[in-house]
Amino acid sequence: MNIETALKETMAIDGALGAALVDYDSGMALGALGESGSAEEVDMELAAARSAEVVRAKLRTLEALRISDSIEDILITLDTQYHLIRLLSNAGGSRLFLYLVLDRERANLALARHHLRRIDGELRV
Repeated sequence: MNIETALKETMAIDGALGAALVDYDSGMALGALGESGSAEEVDMELAAARSAEVVRAKLRTLEALRISDSIEDILITLDTQYHLIRLLSNAGGSRLFLYLVLDRERANLALARHHLRRIDGELRV
């Protein structure tokens, strides 16, 4: 699966408002899609860059605590949205994550995590 297909499949998840594939060293989005024109429109480029800071901070925290586990995902819960960060395990040495913004009323969080896990397994960058 390529980047474009992965983002389209991510946006097909129930409640998806936006998705991006992000390099967390640079904060640059390799690709991004979002619902345009909706009241809940998210600036995915900005969200990607700022979320990369979250990932780097959490990785530094784990290192400082000498925890050797790897991060599967990070969830940020807002009043009306879920922001889900899935660190990719099959990125071929690249340090990437999928970033997904979900409408909390329409999304099934467990199912969204399941879909991101599947996309991670099939994505080739």
